[in-house]
Amino acid sequence: MVTRTPRSPRRPRRRVRLLLASAAAALALAAGSVVPGSPLPDSAPEAQAAGPTTLTVAVAQSVDSLSPFLAQRLLSTSVLRLMYDYLTNYDAKDSHAVPGLATSWEPSADKLTWTYTIRSGAKWSDGQPVTAEDAAWTFQKMMTDEGAAQANGSFVANFDKVEASGDKLVITLKKPQATMAALDVPIVPRHVWEKVTDFSEFNNDTSFPIVGNGPFVLTDYKVDSYVKLKANKDFWRGAPKFDELVFRYYKDQDAAVAALRKGEVSFVAGSPSLTPAQADSLKDAPDIKVNEGPGRRFYALATNPGARTKDGEKFGDGNPALLDQKVRQALFLAVDREAIIEKVFQGHAEPGEGYIPPRYGDYFWQPSAGQALAHDPARAAALLDEAGYRKNADGKRTGKDGKPLDLRILCHATDPNDKAIGKYLQEWWGELGIGLKVDCLDNVSDPWYAGEYDLAFDGWSVNPDPDFVLSIHTCAALPAKAKESAATDNFICDKQYDELYAKQLAEYDPAARAALVKQMQSRLYDTGYMNVMAYPNAVEAYRTDQIASITTMPSDGGNIYGQDGYWSWWSAVPAGAGDGGDSDGGSTGVLVGVGIAAVVVVGAGVLFALRRRSTAEDRE
Repeated sequence: MVTRTPRSPRRPRRRVRLLLASAAAALALAAGSVVPGSPLPDSAPEAQAAGPTTLTVAVAQSVDSLSPFLAQRLLSTSVLRLMYDYLTNYDAKDSHAVPGLATSWEPSADKLTWTYTIRSGAKWSDGQPVTAEDAAWTFQKMMTDEGAAQANGSFVANFDKVEASGDKLVITLKKPQATMAALDVPIVPRHVWEKVTDFSEFNNDTSFPIVGNGPFVLTDYKVDSYVKLKANKDFWRGAPKFDELVFRYYKDQDAAVAALRKGEVSFVAGSPSLTPAQADSLKDAPDIKVNEGPGRRFYALATNPGARTKDGEKFGDGNPALLDQKVRQALFLAVDREAIIEKVFQGHAEPGEGYIPPRYGDYFWQPSAGQALAHDPARAAALLDEAGYRKNADGKRTGKDGKPLDLRILCHATDPNDKAIGKYLQEWWGELGIGLKVDCLDNVSDPWYAGEYDLAFDGWSVNPDPDFVLSIHTCAALPAKAKESAATDNFICDKQYDELYAKQLAEYDPAARAALVKQMQSRLYDTGYMNVMAYPNAVEAYRTDQIASITTMPSDGGNIYGQDGYWSWWSAVPAGAGDGGDSDGGSTGVLVGVGIAAVVVVGAGVLFALRRRSTAEDRE
């Protein structure tokens, strides 16, 4: 499942996943089969702490949906990884594909038929056995029910049929598909979900505990407040060492940091990262460790390309001036990325260009010298002149109709980065003669889905396999009806991009596929609808007096929150549990709120972390 960092959900239920890319999964596919086994231990060290232990994580984002078929926000998809097993997982060390619910997988000679062996002995939390039929039903439902395909439909669009026989799951493809070892789809229990009548509306939050087969079982949930889970003692990889895991929502991130100082929470993830000021304030605090690693997100400006449905019906009120590529490129030429890194992120980020962060080196792309839209206000002014937007006597850019060039940008009210960068954009674009209104809203999803914006702060967390984050810009992702979210991020529909997308999806050779993915990023860059400004680092903090050890991803200096898997929370060992982990934290810190029974409800606002616009909310 991908997560966008999208920053805001369209409806209170679904999106965002933060995504990244790596050729590791493709390598596993090219090998033809996978040998069971994982570099991580089969079970976490035995904990011996006295009494129940609770790990409490402060998050700056609320849940959009607990349905695996709808959820897109980073928090939601992260919780789903804890509730449900996937066919495969990503290794914590280098993100290569490792067994999950499937112990092995193998393609036919023509790579059009994939056979997965489903793990024996696995059980749902209600005691029912987990079978290949559950997996087959999950995929079949996504193939036949539009409502069930909203979050992850791109993974099954190329499926011809899915069948179960004994412990075998057999998927037949219409054409080769390079993501078969990276199907980020939670497998659900058929005996529970076949009772659902409308997958587009069911949020999976009406009955607790929720039946699952992951390392944790969700036991309680309150909208815009908290998510509670308990350890699944029967999890096949071994039970988590914390008895309970709580994600507590804070609309005010400073309040979350204060709660960490008091020991009321053990971990603060930020939105999804701490601000530089917050991180600096915690560096010398007793019993607190700040963890920083390369992020899996990008932070971008998205330009409305003209909202439309699949059949071409136009809707929304995006400024028509932005349909001119010269105008879009002029705006981006006026953006000083280095200043943003230095003044807003204060060095805790890398300048952005391509769509996939440098953490995923195989797919990371940078423009050529002649292609790059580097900071150049003079060139920006010249392009605006060429496009017919010249300055009048008052210094305002006006079109041939005499109307001033005034724009709006959607801003997440809970994200300080949006607000800070919005002020810089007002200054930089103002010098060009362009007016800018920064609309900071608690819910940017509604106007975004409706196409009622000119620009928006956007962002996604990228998964090790880049397919999902690439799919959201295809014509197939456009909504069937006006103002429906569908799977699109920004209403982009470009024939050349679509052709490259189809080629990369069918390419099993890792190097050849990576080259195609880079061409796709180049095309996105040239069209000018997406301007990636930065790759923020993952900056988080936890209490070392509450956690003995925890796994980061990648294990060598990576992140804890929002991983492509469940390694951090599953591996976390309570302080005093007798484990020989790095109690100093290092890059292995987690946070635990031991014995905290009360859950504080902080505000009813929603932080949007959709897959797409993200900075405060991360679509996975």
